[in-house]
Amino acid sequence: MLENQWVKRVVLVNDRNVEVSLKSQDELDTLASVLQAERDSLLLVLTDSKASLEAQLAELADSSKTEINVDDHTIVNGSQIAAIPTSAAEIRQSAYRVEGEIDSLNALKPIQNGKALYEAFDIENVGLIGDANLGPHFTFTISSQDEFEKEVKVWQSNFPAEDQISVESEVRESFFTRYGWLLLFVGMMAVWFFLMRRMAGGGVGGGGQIFNVGKSKAQLFDKDTAVKVTFDSVAGLEGAKEEVVEIVSFLKDPKKYTSLGGKIPKGALLVGEPGTGKTLLAKAMAGEAKVPFFSISGSDFVEMFVGVGASRVRDLFKQAREKAPCIIFIDEIDAIGRARGRGMMQANDERENTLNQLLVEMDGFSSDKGVIILAATNRPDVLDNALKRPGRFDRQIMIDKPDLKSREEIFHVHLKVIKTGENVDANKLAAMTPGFVGADIANICNEAALIAARRDKASVEMDDFNAAVDRVIGGLEKKHKIISKDEKRVIAYHEAGHAVSSWFLKYANPLVKVSIVPRGRSLGAAWYLPDERNITNTEQLQDEMAAILAGRAAEEIVFGKISTGAQNDLDRVTKMAYSMVVVFGMSEKVGNVSYYDMLQQNNLSKPYSDATAEAIDAEIKDIIDRQYDRVKKLLETKREELNTVAQELLENEMIYRDRVVDLIGESPFAKKAKEDDVKTPKDDPNKQEEKQGVSEGEDATLNSSNEVQDGGVVPPPQNDEGKSQKSESNKKPISKEE
Repeated sequence: MLENQWVKRVVLVNDRNVEVSLKSQDELDTLASVLQAERDSLLLVLTDSKASLEAQLAELADSSKTEINVDDHTIVNGSQIAAIPTSAAEIRQSAYRVEGEIDSLNALKPIQNGKALYEAFDIENVGLIGDANLGPHFTFTISSQDEFEKEVKVWQSNFPAEDQISVESEVRESFFTRYGWLLLFVGMMAVWFFLMRRMAGGGVGGGGQIFNVGKSKAQLFDKDTAVKVTFDSVAGLEGAKEEVVEIVSFLKDPKKYTSLGGKIPKGALLVGEPGTGKTLLAKAMAGEAKVPFFSISGSDFVEMFVGVGASRVRDLFKQAREKAPCIIFIDEIDAIGRARGRGMMQANDERENTLNQLLVEMDGFSSDKGVIILAATNRPDVLDNALKRPGRFDRQIMIDKPDLKSREEIFHVHLKVIKTGENVDANKLAAMTPGFVGADIANICNEAALIAARRDKASVEMDDFNAAVDRVIGGLEKKHKIISKDEKRVIAYHEAGHAVSSWFLKYANPLVKVSIVPRGRSLGAAWYLPDERNITNTEQLQDEMAAILAGRAAEEIVFGKISTGAQNDLDRVTKMAYSMVVVFGMSEKVGNVSYYDMLQQNNLSKPYSDATAEAIDAEIKDIIDRQYDRVKKLLETKREELNTVAQELLENEMIYRDRVVDLIGESPFAKKAKEDDVKTPKDDPNKQEEKQGVSEGEDATLNSSNEVQDGGVVPPPQNDEGKSQKSESNKKPISKEE
């Protein structure tokens, strides 16, 4: 048997890991390690006898073509064991104590005075590290260096000094320990650089680089990036197109005007409500002018960095000078052109600096440079006066809502790309959509095509457009809304009150249809076709208010109580009465005064005294009360007609104007709707669907419109977002419900 050998060295690595090295005898008569790391250095052979050992070694030498000499062998528990070095002769291996047959690592344990080292120190998870030539190195983690050294001293205190283990400290660093901080720094710099590129990205001025954040972000359209929109794509804006066409001709043939002593205008301001076609007109200019066209939004100037807005203005005009003649188009210019120092809120210095730079650049342009500035806004009242004065924006081009003829032209443009049926008439569609702007008409045409596709039709028919108008104006049908019999009866009389009152009021809008089928937030609606008038007198406003209040009056007459269904009605008449008193000066008590402009200046304080405010409140209430009493008396005298229309609604849920004529006769004021479609559609495939009913707990369905003037029976709003904000000047098809 082998003699016991001592552990010769213990190394502490980084204060926590312990490395143990065991040195062998000079003569290599030990057992070889069967660890994976040692197999390239040593060969271990286990046999029952010396003859068998020699036979196995000879066979191994023959197969490996290597000469193997057996210098020594050891007999352990009757087994013949030989350890042959396969590398340099200097290799020295650790001494091991053998327990049983050598068939696993567990059978080999470091000899330490007859006791394994890891048993003495209760070592767990022993592993091999280091160079195989130095023998096996076992590592384990300790709690602290001081405690470990104390335990070693206590453990070997009974051994001779020459046999005691020396404890050495050694620091070893890995690659990530040494250079990890540098990798982290490089990663942070890369992320910062990427984010800065994203924030400064875009624009013809090379804004994608971090140091080009002050460059203009305007899009450039020239001969290489031709715009496909032309003046042929713009319909219904004849007056505005004439102005714009003239500006384009300035650039194409300036001598025609300068030869007579005229000067090319420096700028033009497109003013109009949202959706009227301001941006489309600018795109048409870009397509027709055949000159460089710079397009940028007002919000693109100001960024998080101070001075960026003014820098981008300078860069934009610098590029324009280089490419003159050209056009600069600034969309939504009110984002930077808002009046300076207005209101009680603190001024935005960065925005004002951008505006100041814009004013300087526009003034600095010479009129013979061939650079025209075009801007669009729907809030000209908030723009700074210095921006609107001649010499900067010489012209203000008003883009109003299209009239009947203009709407027909717009429908013709959008119907070109739609496969329509023979019964589709653009004139009828235009008559059905008073007050609609170009964006609304485009939306209706698209909705009609989607509805026809949903119905598996080969083409888009007129009834699809009717449904699209209802969808755009009234909202989505509520096909599965359950309404009780009592609620349905209240809704029917409410809507009948709207219909009957408008029938017998001289200046009320002509009735188109009335429905008690839920759509959007409304539970019913009376649809009207308002006159496209430019001015409105007191009698017309009073009749409209009376018709709006007729729904609540009908409830009180029939049921002796009122409901929350008139919430939208009351909201609208209150706004109308307020406008009559405060804006239009139609009150004898308050007088011929208008606070409209002053109200726009500052919404935080009223431009009139408390006494005037009390007078205004009293006058508003008096106007509403007078019209309510008036329409209530009218419905009491027309109680039979009210009952007739209500019963018809309960049976059919939707009735058109021609059916109302059959029920209660023609209107005494002979007000007729302006198109044939106010009659009950004969070919509407959804007619039965619209009548499927809500009584007996059935679900309600409807094909209706969206711009409802007043509420039939509207559930109380859950929050401010659910409220309808309709202006009294809205001229879209009206229904007494929203």
